[in-house]
Amino acid sequence: MTIYPELTTKELQEQLGNENVKIVDVRPIDAYNGWRMRDEPRGGHIGSTRTLPAKLTKDFDWAEMVDAKGIMPGHKVILYGYDEDETKMVAGFFTKAGFGDIHLYHHFVDEWSPDTDLPMEHLARYRNLVPAGWVKDLIDGKEVQEYDNEKYIVCHAHYRNREAYLTGHIPGAIDIDTLALESPETWNRRSPEELKKALENHGITTDTTVILYGKYMRPNNADEFPGSAAGHIGAIRCALIMMYAGVRDVRVLNGGWQSWKEAGYEVSTENVPKKPVLDFGTEIPSHPELFVDTEEAKGMLKAKDSELVSIRSWPEYIGEVSGYNYIEKKGRIPGSVFGNCGSDAYHMENYRNDDHTTREYHEIEERWKEAGITPDKHLAFYCGTGWRGSEAFYNAWLMGWPCVSVYDGGWFEWSNDPDNPYETGIPEGQSFTYHYE
Repeated sequence: MTIYPELTTKELQEQLGNENVKIVDVRPIDAYNGWRMRDEPRGGHIGSTRTLPAKLTKDFDWAEMVDAKGIMPGHKVILYGYDEDETKMVAGFFTKAGFGDIHLYHHFVDEWSPDTDLPMEHLARYRNLVPAGWVKDLIDGKEVQEYDNEKYIVCHAHYRNREAYLTGHIPGAIDIDTLALESPETWNRRSPEELKKALENHGITTDTTVILYGKYMRPNNADEFPGSAAGHIGAIRCALIMMYAGVRDVRVLNGGWQSWKEAGYEVSTENVPKKPVLDFGTEIPSHPELFVDTEEAKGMLKAKDSELVSIRSWPEYIGEVSGYNYIEKKGRIPGSVFGNCGSDAYHMENYRNDDHTTREYHEIEERWKEAGITPDKHLAFYCGTGWRGSEAFYNAWLMGWPCVSVYDGGWFEWSNDPDNPYETGIPEGQSFTYHYE
């Protein structure tokens, strides 16, 4: 059995900023983001740390994850977490992969977190990306962090697939079809009047805390309605539209249904009735700035301080495929920046870990900056019809980026107008340099 050197707090502090040292947090991604899962005084992670949750080393492509974070065998690797045994277990994976300079730090909770002179970071709006345990405690009536409301609703989101809800959902959750909030004629958000009625019918007011999640069911583009199996992307789409309408406290379950199921919590098949309310409580939209439409998108393409970001796959971006069985035209909006969703229109591998939790936000930010996607610009994310663009938007919003929107029309609306220009092929000077399998 390998014995790894252990660092003191002072020794770890001395390693900060060293380019040849990689500090790795093996705790759950939610703890890394900011949730205090062991009642530590400060939530978040040690500055300059990468996240590699211990649970992801067991069943997923560990080598790919390490490589994506720029951790190489020549680096000195320092691991820390909540549990010593778990930290040592991850160290074993590094040893098997040929890493030779591995150290452990076991004083995050009792020394690092309490000392406000030691640097820590967290996802700016981590409270809006909640762990499964937080949802469970809320349902059980326990006191939970970052919540001061008296009413909440858990929504299982789906697209024309109530069967996904009825075959297993979080106890007490109601279902919400994405069609309640977006129109199938345009796939854009519905009118303010329609949104008001839909939210009221679901029992949602402006001051309701809404927790959204969906169920991933292996989407297949050959199916008639592939989106019916991509429920968690749809849940984040619903989250954005609710924020736009004026729901003040919208949360998303990190990892969606898979996180709840992996935690081993109770599953319900009850058809929970909705409890309509008389009035949403504020004018809709409360946040019109969260969406841009086609004319504004055209203006953004001409401006130096804005970018239209294509959250599509590389084959869609260069015009090899349209991405959808109901969109004929292939290509991209000229001047748009490639933001790379992953493999196709119903997957978001570049924004998620293998367990469907959000990727490390530093990792997403680095990839964006490589493509010229930076927080000093007004960014409007788009895809084919709005789902993938909404998930990318939500990541930027969680990071606290100040001016982010979704171009609601996306490729569907743009390509349906014959007067709008489009391009195919690989843009000059651009190549497909990063992706995840």
